[in-house]
Amino acid sequence: MSRKIIFMPHGNIQYSQLDPARRAWVCENCYRPLFEMVRDGEYKIAFEASGRTLEVMAQEAPAVLALLKSLIAEGKVEPIGSPFIHVMLANIPAEVALSTLKRGIDAWEKYTGVRPETGWNPECGWAGHLPELYKEAGFKSLIMDADSFFLSFPQIREATGLKYDVQGHSNKNHLFKIEEYIKDKPEYLKYLTNPSVAPNGLQMIFRSDCMANPMLWYLMGATEGCRETPVSLDEIKEMFIKWQPRIDQSGSFIMPYAEDAEYIGSSAYFYVKQFNQARFFEPEPDSVKRFKELLDMAKAIGYELSTPADVIKNAKEIIKNDLIDNIENGAAWHGGTYKAWANTSYSLILDPVCRSIFDGIVQLRKVLGSTPELEEAMNAIESSYVSDSRWPPLPTSPGRFNVRETLDDLYLANDLLGKAMEKGGIAEKRAIYSAPLMKTQIGLVEKTLMEQKYFGE
Repeated sequence: MSRKIIFMPHGNIQYSQLDPARRAWVCENCYRPLFEMVRDGEYKIAFEASGRTLEVMAQEAPAVLALLKSLIAEGKVEPIGSPFIHVMLANIPAEVALSTLKRGIDAWEKYTGVRPETGWNPECGWAGHLPELYKEAGFKSLIMDADSFFLSFPQIREATGLKYDVQGHSNKNHLFKIEEYIKDKPEYLKYLTNPSVAPNGLQMIFRSDCMANPMLWYLMGATEGCRETPVSLDEIKEMFIKWQPRIDQSGSFIMPYAEDAEYIGSSAYFYVKQFNQARFFEPEPDSVKRFKELLDMAKAIGYELSTPADVIKNAKEIIKNDLIDNIENGAAWHGGTYKAWANTSYSLILDPVCRSIFDGIVQLRKVLGSTPELEEAMNAIESSYVSDSRWPPLPTSPGRFNVRETLDDLYLANDLLGKAMEKGGIAEKRAIYSAPLMKTQIGLVEKTLMEQKYFGE
């Protein structure tokens, strides 16, 4: 029996605390070695990237983008689409969410010639309208978070002892209890080992932290006082072997790895997230070697490297799944909540301004129709909602430069609305929208946020 396994690194060049001046470095030291490894070996993976990530690759590392494009053409990489801007989709207006999903697909086509059919939802933030948005945007399937799905079952929630809170962004330490509960229960395992289909026809693949988290620690080779020795390859091997009879009993595959591509070649956000240390994107060349060891080991013990589209195409069963409607509105991956992103001090200050300008676009479209200025303003508002100018909460923070990018987007969007009104001959109709007054609002926000001290400064 062929047991398939999916590895999906995902790329976000707008990462919190990744200085824009170092984005080319990430392309060259994280994405390039990953793509070269796939090129030079008998490997097949999925790779997700935001449209902005592809855009930056094209501008600052065109050879890296060319390598990705060639791997897609050879069938060694399945492209996974997502929003053009790395946003928390459930925290933004649905019209903006749909627009950024469509632009994300368009970016893949522009830069690689391929329109992805499988989607990724940043941070797996859940709200019930998202399957319809992904389907309307043009996706046929979506990668889902199994942990928040399982936590919608009261008995599993009770077994973990996890309680959701709008300030909570991670409960990873509880999530191993999900695996302990479902390990001998095919009625739950089947959702991890088979594709399923939502009521609207969107097909779904589930990933879980119970496998991804140990592999991340293996990539980092870290202990930091949490262990006497780093996670070993033998521990990962034991985990993969443990899952083989579960796959045989209940389905055909597992998706153990859907984590940041930036952890392959750098420390990315590991030391911030795990230990509140101001260490960002330090070189970790050994993590490239360790990722290769993960793939080689999986193959050696009998797994076939695969992709979401492949496991759906060859599935023995696609489960009808209307239970996704039970996933808590507000949940996100790592046992956290997407509402945590909306409750940081940065979000509470920025989001009302974003919404006011978006509402201005909506009102001006009713009067002026669709104009180039209003469409460009819509793109700027989409960009202003980027999640990593709002994350993480105290005692850590985004980078000052992350927040600066959102402020620049807001100024641009507001100026464009003013220009649209001038060109449309309605500059004096400030009851519809007042760009001069809104500029003072953005200035107040800028003063408030730029006077703060940021983590690591």
